[in-house]
Amino acid sequence: MRPCFPHIDHWIFDLDNVLYPAECNLFALIDIKMGAYIAQALGIDSTEARIVQKRYFHDHGTTLAGLMKEHGTDPYEFLDFVHDIDMDRLSPAPALRNAIEQLPGEKLVFTNGDAPYARRVLARRGLDDLFDQLHDIHDCGLKPKPSPAAYDSLLSATDIDPKRALFVEDMARNLLPAKDLGMTTIWVNTGSGYGARDHHPDFIDHEITDLEDWLTGLHTNKEETPQ
Repeated sequence: MRPCFPHIDHWIFDLDNVLYPAECNLFALIDIKMGAYIAQALGIDSTEARIVQKRYFHDHGTTLAGLMKEHGTDPYEFLDFVHDIDMDRLSPAPALRNAIEQLPGEKLVFTNGDAPYARRVLARRGLDDLFDQLHDIHDCGLKPKPSPAAYDSLLSATDIDPKRALFVEDMARNLLPAKDLGMTTIWVNTGSGYGARDHHPDFIDHEITDLEDWLTGLHTNKEETPQ
């Protein structure tokens, strides 16, 4: 293990665009389903539905949070609908599995998605039995990252010492609350403008582009730490 992380006992991973490559663009399928749901639920056309969708995402952390606040949307109905997608874009990741398996301590998934969707993704990637805990949007009381309440719920539900935890996330703004708690933060820069929103080096300890490559580098003790 690379000397700069000897204190880490808890390895926390976001799900989407972290435990599978952003190039899979799984969210594009979810995006289509969100637009269809909003158009039908609000009685608007697809163009207006997309505007609403993105505005709620930016203003509330997730589209669902905005729909719940503004329209009283049933979260279970919404999540079941938008996550009913084909997983053929994903493939098994034996090298990533091996790298995660070798990490010392507890491994967790912390996602704004729901557990049924997360388990389907993990199963498709061959990672479904690797994680000690899965903390989803329902466990967060439907308060999504980057709401501090989401992180409080994670700590309340686990034995995590944030000062001994490392959090990997592709949405830069979701790392600020983690850093405030004392976590080591890793930003997966996918090249997305959404992912880079509110990025600031004060709360990002390391920037990487690919989780599998980075973890493999930890185990092979490469000399240079990604910055």
